[in-house]
Amino acid sequence: MVAGWTKHGDGKTLAPGEVVRPDERLSWPRMVGFGAQHVIAMFGATFVFPLVMGLDPNVAIMFSGIATILFLLIVQGKVPSYLGTSASFVGGVLAIRSLFGGDTPAVDAIVTGAILVAGLVLALIGVAMHVLGVQVINRIFPPVVTGAVVMLIGFGLAYVVADVYWPQDQWIALITMTVTFVIIVLFRGFIGRIGILLGLVIGFVLSWGADRLFGDITAYNAGTGKVDTHPRVSFDAVASADWIGLPGMHWPDFKVSAVILVLPAVIALVAENVGHVKAVGEMTGTDVNPYMGRAIIGDGVGTVVTSAFGGSPTTTYAENIGVMAATRVYSTAAYYIAAVIAILFGLCPKFGALVAATPGGVLGGITVILYGMIGLLGAKIWIENRVDFSDPVNMVPVGAGIILAIGPVKQMISSDFVLEGIALGTIVVLAGYHLLRAIEGRRGRRPVAAEAGPEGGAAG
Repeated sequence: MVAGWTKHGDGKTLAPGEVVRPDERLSWPRMVGFGAQHVIAMFGATFVFPLVMGLDPNVAIMFSGIATILFLLIVQGKVPSYLGTSASFVGGVLAIRSLFGGDTPAVDAIVTGAILVAGLVLALIGVAMHVLGVQVINRIFPPVVTGAVVMLIGFGLAYVVADVYWPQDQWIALITMTVTFVIIVLFRGFIGRIGILLGLVIGFVLSWGADRLFGDITAYNAGTGKVDTHPRVSFDAVASADWIGLPGMHWPDFKVSAVILVLPAVIALVAENVGHVKAVGEMTGTDVNPYMGRAIIGDGVGTVVTSAFGGSPTTTYAENIGVMAATRVYSTAAYYIAAVIAILFGLCPKFGALVAATPGGVLGGITVILYGMIGLLGAKIWIENRVDFSDPVNMVPVGAGIILAIGPVKQMISSDFVLEGIALGTIVVLAGYHLLRAIEGRRGRRPVAAEAGPEGGAAG
C-alpha cells in the first residue's frame, strides 16, 4: 500500500545484490524515471492489440492506468505489476466481429460486453483460488491444457496476419519484422524489452518515408475486400484531433454467443497471471502464493472496469516484469506513477489519432512476432511442467484442438450460432482431455496427476 512505502537508498546506483522492494521507494524524481520506463515497456503491445481488435487505443491506454491502480490496491501492494491490453482476446474478438457484422459501434458494444463477462469469470476464478487454493484450478486446467490453449490462441491468429495485415504492404511488413527481430536479439537489456515498440516506430517512419519517395501504394484493403490505392500513412485525423479531451467511450452490450467466443481467453489469463506472479515472487524472494488469487481477482476486476467503458481486456505484463529484473526496482510506487502517466496519455485525443494512424503493413510485421511468441509460450508451459506427450490422453485432444483453431474450422451449432477457431479448439482440448482421462481411469489405468500449476502465459 502507498502508506507502507519507506525511503530507500537515494544514491545514483544500487549496491550489488541490493533491490528496492515493493514497499520501498527511491526519491520521487528517480521513481518518476522508473515509472516512465514502465510506460514505455507496456506501450507497444497495449496499443497494438486494441488496434487489431478494432477498439479505441486511447481508451485502452487510459484504462490500463486505472486497472493497474485497482490491481495494486487489490493485491495490497504485494505483487508489483502493470496491467496492459491482453492479446488472448484477439481471436475471440475477431470471431465476434465476423459473426455480428464487422467494425460498427453496435458490434463494438457486443465485443466489450463479452469481454466484461469474461472479466467477471476471471475474477470469480480468483476468488475460488483465494478461498480453496491454487490446486483446485490445477485439477481443472492442468499444464497440458493451459499450454495448449495458450498455443492455439497464438497460432490460431495466423490467418489475421496472412489475410488482413501482411497484404496491405508486404515490404514494410517484412522490414518491420526483420528490424524488430534484430532489436530484440541484439539488445538484451531495456532496449531489447521495448523492441516491439521500437520496431513499430521504425516501421511507421519507414512507411512515411516510402510515401514521400514512392507515392501512394496499391494494395489490398481489408475493410472493403478490394485492391485500391491509398497513402501508407495519413495524418488528417491527427491534425483535426484535440490536444485534451476524453477518449471515445461506450457502454457494453451482451450476447451469449459472443461471450462463448471469448471465454477461452480466461484459461490463458489464469496461466499468464500465475506465471507472472510466481516470477515476481522469485525475483523479490517473497512467498506470493497467498496473493495468487488476489492477483487474478485484480486482473478480472481491471478487465470488467475497462470494458464497461469501451476499453480493452487487461493482463499482467511480462515486459514490465523484465524491466524490474533489469533495474532491481520492484517498488509499487513506480507502477502508480506509470499508471498516472498512462491516464494522462489517454486524455490526449491527438495522441490516440496518431496511434490509430499506424499502417497495416507495420501491424503485419509486429503481429506476426507477437502471435508467434504467444503460441510458443504454450510450448514453454509444457516444457516447464514436463508434460508427457507419449501419453495419448495428452497428445490426441491437444493435437486436434490446435488444428481446429489454426484452420480456423467452423462448427455449426444452430442456424445463428457457429463455434469456430480458438473457441472450438479450446472446447475440444478441455473436454477431450477430461473425457479421455475419465475413460482411462475407469479402465483401471492410474491418471497422471497434475503436480504443477499452469505457468507462463501470453505475451503482454
